[in-house]
Amino acid sequence: MPLLVVRHAHAGRRSAYRGDDRVRPLSPRGRSRAQELVPLLIGYRPRRILSSPYVRCCATVQPLAEALGLPVESVDELAEDHGAEAVRLLSTMQGESAVLCTHGDVATKLLEVLVPDPSAPDAKGFRLQKGEVWVIQSTGSSLSIATHLRRLPAVAQRPSEDG
Repeated sequence: MPLLVVRHAHAGRRSAYRGDDRVRPLSPRGRSRAQELVPLLIGYRPRRILSSPYVRCCATVQPLAEALGLPVESVDELAEDHGAEAVRLLSTMQGESAVLCTHGDVATKLLEVLVPDPSAPDAKGFRLQKGEVWVIQSTGSSLSIATHLRRLPAVAQRPSEDG
């Protein structure tokens, strides 16, 4: 049973947002990507959906949660600056089928654990962009990235809002 690690979808630029960054919402592009994740992930039949408590993470997985009739479980271990805690969480969830939505800094920390040699040339291809997903498989007591689900072709061809 795979663990699906999702980096939250687009939420605009942090520097352009006024107020508490924990409540920064998804942009229109991010909301669209959150909807696109539903057909991409529903076939994995996750039994749980965990998310960083930040609004942009919860909103990224909310459409999937609604489609599956599951709650979004808010967990601090997936919040920004909690990479070590996220690594421990992932390890304790081996064998479960779940979606875990988090942030770029946490994904970078997870990458250090999931890819044996992060400095290898092919390791750069594993970097998780906003709205992308790693399918994590467990083999014995180790975890590894089995698949990297990137943007759907129609999204990849759309002009970028960031320029």
